[in-house]
Amino acid sequence: MDEYFRIELERAGYGGMDIKRTPMGTQITVKVEKPGMIIGKDGRRIKKLTDDVVRKQELDNPQIDVQPIGVPELNAQLMANRLAKLIERGWHFRRAGRSTLQRIMDRGALGCEIIMSGKLKGPRGRMEKMVSGYIKHCGSIADEIVDKGYSIAMKKAGVIGVRVWIVPPDSKMPDAFRMNVVNKEGEKEESKEEKEEKTESKE
Repeated sequence: MDEYFRIELERAGYGGMDIKRTPMGTQITVKVEKPGMIIGKDGRRIKKLTDDVVRKQELDNPQIDVQPIGVPELNAQLMANRLAKLIERGWHFRRAGRSTLQRIMDRGALGCEIIMSGKLKGPRGRMEKMVSGYIKHCGSIADEIVDKGYSIAMKKAGVIGVRVWIVPPDSKMPDAFRMNVVNKEGEKEESKEEKEEKTESKE
């Protein structure tokens, strides 16, 4: 279903989906950059998507909820799709990857990792990895704070897989800590007096 939405909602800026089963049916939350393109005139577009999901996925009473993406550069799936499109348009993979990485970090991301694999240069497959900031790869914390996206770029030489991992700015790191410096009250008063003496001497 994720692949179906990625193809159908490409122009709307598809950024991932979530599925929850409820007593009333199946709740499908779709994240997009341009919600108006999905809803369509009089809701015709979203009704067509719902009918397609019922026919192809055989879900029980699916309800599609459209949510706008606040900051597109912090959505891993959307940025993976954009990076794949840049590669398909003829951008050099390193230039496209570095440009995407810089845009993500400029938006305040705590960390980002981009991996491109396939026939990047020449007939043999290879992998290119770009990392900036803090990235967690394993453990439950990686599932909680890391937003993950994957896309495919179709080239004449072959298929190139694109993977983007982003740690959002508001993520709480398990190993983060704050150090507070506590001084005694007497030391604080003394420091104030010293400051006053310095100002008087300058005058």
